[in-house]
Amino acid sequence: MSDFEYPQGFELVAGVDEVGRGPLVGAVVTAAVILDPNNPIEGLADSKKLSEKKREQLAEEIKQKALAWALGRAEPEEIDQLNILHATMLAMQRAVKNLKIQPHFVLVDGNRVPEFAMPAQAVVKGDSKVQEISAASIIAKVARDHEMEELDKQYPQYEFAKHKGYPTKVHLEKLVEFGALPQHRRSFGPVRKVLDKHN
Repeated sequence: MSDFEYPQGFELVAGVDEVGRGPLVGAVVTAAVILDPNNPIEGLADSKKLSEKKREQLAEEIKQKALAWALGRAEPEEIDQLNILHATMLAMQRAVKNLKIQPHFVLVDGNRVPEFAMPAQAVVKGDSKVQEISAASIIAKVARDHEMEELDKQYPQYEFAKHKGYPTKVHLEKLVEFGALPQHRRSFGPVRKVLDKHN
């Protein structure tokens, strides 16, 4: 991790990150993590740079060693009502609220901070600079990937386990072929296009 300067004078710092702003299907999933300084975790990095196996191992370790961790989410209906940015902010607020210990300060990946009950700061590329954010990115990614694998079992024809709901060529082809599911985000262009055709 880089030489990120943590805010001074705060004992409990939570990191927050999201996964799933880009996909056409499913919830946007966020996580908040407060790490235990006396129980360090080796190998934390941006979840996108880790292999699936490594992410799964680290997610378990984070859950065991962190002082607190929690997930938050915003469902496709909320994304369609609010737009993806506002739905992501809401999901981040939920993740922090769900922590069993409330942090004194929150560090959020990216360039925007939702309103929290405590002070917070946005950190661009935070998932590769701040251990807490990196831990949050790993937990959120593993949770969302598992949801996509479950959806894949229900609707194997869409191949969700492969593309995790992102707008890949395969997903777009399947969307046109089989139409949109209730879990698809209706406000996203490719889904809207398919729904307009079928109406």
